[in-house]
Amino acid sequence: MLLLLPGCSSAPTVSIAGAYFPAWLMCALLGIAAAAVSRGLMVATGLAQRLPFQLAVNLAIGTLFGLGLWMAWRGW
Repeated sequence: MLLLLPGCSSAPTVSIAGAYFPAWLMCALLGIAAAAVSRGLMVATGLAQRLPFQLAVNLAIGTLFGLGLWMAWRGW
């Protein structure tokens, strides 16, 4: 059991205006922003007319961006 305790040493946090927020929350918000930007780019380029399952594609883009950012943050 003692070998599992080092994983509980500290949670990754981000200090914003003196308040500490969990880092996963920032990664999730940036993933949502990436999905919104990708949707805007698809509409602007006309790709939205030809691409089926746009919700699934944008969800995948946001998820990949958020998880990639989390993995970069944690150093994996």
